[in-house]
Amino acid sequence: MTRMYANSDHPGVPAARVHGLILAGGSSSRMQRDKAALQYRGKSQLDRAFELASRHVSPVFVSVRAAQTADPTRAQHPLIVDSAAGEGPIVGIRSALAAHPEAAWLVLACDLPFLSDAALSQLLRERDVAGLATAYRSAHDGLPEPLCAIWEPAAAAALESYQAGGGHCPRKFLIRHAVRLLEPLDRRALDNINTPEEYAQALATLDAP
Repeated sequence: MTRMYANSDHPGVPAARVHGLILAGGSSSRMQRDKAALQYRGKSQLDRAFELASRHVSPVFVSVRAAQTADPTRAQHPLIVDSAAGEGPIVGIRSALAAHPEAAWLVLACDLPFLSDAALSQLLRERDVAGLATAYRSAHDGLPEPLCAIWEPAAAAALESYQAGGGHCPRKFLIRHAVRLLEPLDRRALDNINTPEEYAQALATLDAP
């Protein structure tokens, strides 16, 4: 069930329904294997992220490139195939906004093994429905985390203009625009994994008593 959260700072602004988007279109070059298929406690990393998002919003989709639509790990879920030009996560975000322009999007990278229900609840509860996005501030460098964020329908036009002007980094987009930044209650929740060594460390941490 989708929970309709509206921020108290803008009581007159209706809250668009929130859909979920799990970004799984990357090439995983540093991991040297498909990050979406990495296993944690018998489930793929993608499945874990999909189930987590589904407990908070509905429907949930997986963002993929056209060449990935037949991949078994991804194909079992509803897909949104990249439709915007370019590369990187900004393409997945823009493609989702184009596919369902009436919706806001809870966008999650698939490689966040420590992401929790509490972190998503905070993000949805403190969402700024009148802005372009609501994101966490990184506990490591203080910059916005665009891949665990809510992107509002109004972001579609701004992202298109940003990309047309040569921009491609969603983090830099958030830095340049007026968005709500939240302090994470759990500093580890947004830690992602990019290398085999980080994957081994995450496995050891999650398997610890």
